[in-house]
Amino acid sequence: MITEAPDFTKVIIVGAGAIGSYYSYMLSRSSDVLLIGRREHVDAVNSGGLEVTGAVEGTSNLDASTELSGIPEKSLIVLTTKAYDTEEAVKGFRGLLRPDTAILVLQNGLGNEELVQSLVGPDVDVVRGLASTGVEFPSPGRIEVKLVRQTVLPKTATGERIERLFASCGLDARLSERMDVEVWRKLAMNCVINPLTALFRVPNTEIAVEGLREVRRGIVDECVSVSEREGVVLEGDLEEEIAKAAASYSNISSMCQDVKKGRRTEIGFLNGKVSELGRRHGVATPVNDVLTSLIRFMEGKKWS
Repeated sequence: MITEAPDFTKVIIVGAGAIGSYYSYMLSRSSDVLLIGRREHVDAVNSGGLEVTGAVEGTSNLDASTELSGIPEKSLIVLTTKAYDTEEAVKGFRGLLRPDTAILVLQNGLGNEELVQSLVGPDVDVVRGLASTGVEFPSPGRIEVKLVRQTVLPKTATGERIERLFASCGLDARLSERMDVEVWRKLAMNCVINPLTALFRVPNTEIAVEGLREVRRGIVDECVSVSEREGVVLEGDLEEEIAKAAASYSNISSMCQDVKKGRRTEIGFLNGKVSELGRRHGVATPVNDVLTSLIRFMEGKKWS
């Protein structure tokens, strides 16, 4: 049941890729939403609406723009750009921020919210969220939702406000008191699924096979070792959990989509970040090192 949206008078989605467009569509059910993105997608949304197909279907006539000219009071900014675009994106709107503005960081990678906080200053409320819904971007003005999953939010006052906002439009969210553990678990999953699907250019389900078990295990073991040195303990058989999750994800990963289109990837914020922290702590990360090098070789070239 969709109820009246509380707490926030405006939602601004900065980053109109697949995930940003999905959250824009869902939040527009109960909120005043503005989607900030590239010209081609913005023009398509403004002229014909945002068309959503797959596990979620419909068309939303939300507003879209290539730039943000103002931030109303009690606004929520949802940052969904690629991790490597964070600094440029935040510098584009930080001069418009108000004391009552909140920022939700919904990106892949590690340390994103700390970077945003450093850019906007201590007076702006910045929280980290984790999105696991699988979305593909076939063309400007259209997205396809392959599967719907929960959004994880911190169990804080602002996290609870955002959870109420999400509930008002039908978005399922879960509050967590250990976002550090949640972030590392999601990082490990991304470190397995994203580069392997990009290297083989296959849907997520196909890297859950027995023949890749030792590769998955190697990636995860390194993530676990580095996370422990960072003070975060990851319990359970994480490799098995990731394999089961991948087997249920029929979508094409964001990194696979980027590689196919010849775009830059987020490898430096995933496996590359594990390697970076491993060097800092004296932990060997040969599997993540190799995957990072292979994906960086593939960047900028179009692969069918």
